Amino acid sequence: MVEWVDPDGQKQIMLLEPNLPAENGLQANSLQINLPVTWASPVTAWPYWQHHNLIPGLFKPAGAIFPFDANGNRLKLTWEAGVDAVFFWELALANEGNYSRVPSNFDWPRFRDLFTPEILREEICEDPWLANWRSIAERTANGNFDRRRLVPEATEEIEIPVTARTWYGTSPFSKPIVFPENESSIFQIRPGINVWVSEEGILRAYGNVWILSTWNK
Repeated sequence: MVEWVDPDGQKQIMLLEPNLPAENGLQANSLQINLPVTWASPVTAWPYWQHHNLIPGLFKPAGAIFPFDANGNRLKLTWEAGVDAVFFWELALANEGNYSRVPSNFDWPRFRDLFTPEILREEICEDPWLANWRSIAERTANGNFDRRRLVPEATEEIEIPVTARTWYGTSPFSKPIVFPENESSIFQIRPGINVWVSEEGILRAYGNVWILSTWNK
């Protein structure tokens, strides 16, 4: 699923099916969009797996901020800029109606320069999705941007009996969770819906409630 802002300032959303044929001179699985040329705007591409009810928004997106990620008429989407783009959307939501604090005026190049261990905690530099970007945006809207808010969100340890030893999270930066044989499988549960996948199936957890959907053999 791709999200962007059109030249009229309206948010556009398009669901792309896999294996789209090439047309109009574009490569397969590519999309041509029109962006406003006079202000910065975000583009996000959310992975989803409709067949297994893994809807857009569960797996973290790739993204870009125009014009900083543009090269001619092409926009380069990266996993790193997916964080920027989501924070842009969250700032727009938090500042809705406050035209003096539009996210287009935010210093995005300087924001990107923050992600070094000399400035931020190492965990956030390795995986920025550990932070709660909606909360950061709301607190920024009520005051000013403060890099000290860029910290990992609190988690709760929950033991979930699973067979698979290796599980993959929804962040492209997160390391696989590997449980040694004959040891308990302890998952770090964040607020909201948590999702992991493995050869065993799809694990969804919300608080201390969890559901494991195994693959159909």
